[in-house]
Amino acid sequence: MVNGQGESGPSSKFLNMFLQLNHQKLDLYKTSKSFVLECYRLSKHLPADEKFGMITQIRRAALSVHLNIAEGASRKSEVERKRYFEISRSSVVEIDAAIDIAYELNYLKNLPINLLGEEMVRCFKMLIAMINSATKN
Repeated sequence: MVNGQGESGPSSKFLNMFLQLNHQKLDLYKTSKSFVLECYRLSKHLPADEKFGMITQIRRAALSVHLNIAEGASRKSEVERKRYFEISRSSVVEIDAAIDIAYELNYLKNLPINLLGEEMVRCFKMLIAMINSATKN
């Protein structure tokens, strides 16, 4: 096997992550991954003329949510962990604001956005809990 490739394609061992780290076990990490995927799915339906505007911004902010959770969870300092989780939470707020504008521009007409909303709220609440627990310790 070379680079995770078996005879029939990618090894299932490598379909998730190469590193097996503790942050991958966090419910918050799993939730943020679902949230990122929903943001990408939704952004595929935005107008093509938003490719370098709203689409890029939503995707960058969504990825920022997930990546800052991963990086924050790896920090030993509670102050650093909290800061990364705060940045992640701010990115969720940024996405919410972008979705609000997209809605007002009728870009989301006839699109199922309930799952995105649920994932956003879940992720936001979990981030607040992580920030508050880092503050109390």
